[in-house]
Amino acid sequence: MYYNFVTFDLMQLSRYIQELLYQYECVTIPQFGAFLTRSFKAKIDHKGVFYPPRKEVNFNQLLFVNDGLLAHFIARRENMSYESSLRAIEKEVSSMKKRLQTQIILFPGVGEIQLNRDKKIQFTPLDKINFEIKSFGLHTYHRQTIIKVSNESNPKNIMDDTNNDNLMFTPEQKENKKKSPIFRYAAVGIIGLALFGASYYFGDRYVTEQQVAEQEKAQKQIKLNVQEAAFDIGSLNSVNLSVPANPIEKIVLDQIYFSVIAGSYRYMKNAENKVAKLKAEGYPAALAEVNPKGLYRVAYGRYNSKKEAINMLYFLKYTLKEDAWYLEER
Repeated sequence: MYYNFVTFDLMQLSRYIQELLYQYECVTIPQFGAFLTRSFKAKIDHKGVFYPPRKEVNFNQLLFVNDGLLAHFIARRENMSYESSLRAIEKEVSSMKKRLQTQIILFPGVGEIQLNRDKKIQFTPLDKINFEIKSFGLHTYHRQTIIKVSNESNPKNIMDDTNNDNLMFTPEQKENKKKSPIFRYAAVGIIGLALFGASYYFGDRYVTEQQVAEQEKAQKQIKLNVQEAAFDIGSLNSVNLSVPANPIEKIVLDQIYFSVIAGSYRYMKNAENKVAKLKAEGYPAALAEVNPKGLYRVAYGRYNSKKEAINMLYFLKYTLKEDAWYLEER
């Protein structure tokens, strides 16, 4: 059932706007402006006043295009058509614009609107209204300062008598009492330094031993990985070469070496050039044991202990990012 020429006053319009502001962030009055809500978290100011979570309302006269929210809401509440509701709103807006020229328009439960000296709309919200539904029943209150009450039944007993030390002492005893805390602190410091040094020594030794153990596990897999250049040069004609009677003698080991290998080469000349280059860079480079395939190994250095070799290997791989591997020459 539709009603024609239905009207309602500003009091009813304000009540509808207030109800919508609890549910929506923007309620637009067509051809007049929009009420907007802004959320704030709970807080306690410097004076100890607690504010619950809240939504404050503001007004923007630039948002005046009808979005249908207010008209549809009034149509359902007043049991009228959307067109009748919209005409009633337009009639009330026309009346508000005329009254705004000479007086303040009050929206009960929301705020008040008036024109300032520049003839622009100025909105003043009602501070007591909180449009945050989750804060229903929560109010602003002043937090009382907690005062610590001291239980002093007998003010005369200022000195604590729990430590019944003999107050009679000599200057020598007094001097010893002053020095004893210093000696205690010095003893604690010495013990701490001793514990720190022991933990550092044994910790470094344990890490080194673990590195050596892990390196030995991988020794069998990396021992066969050599840098070997392979080139496809096609088929070649046979060439007669005269080979000298004295072949190159292999390096004979008279002791165990722990080497960090830089690469393996097919020709001795290339291996010697690599050794010379590494020595120029400051490494104790040398030729290592020839591998089973007859390749000449070049080492960054050959050491008498595993620890030195492992330290050099980790320095090359993880600090200088160089390709190197560990070889135990027996």
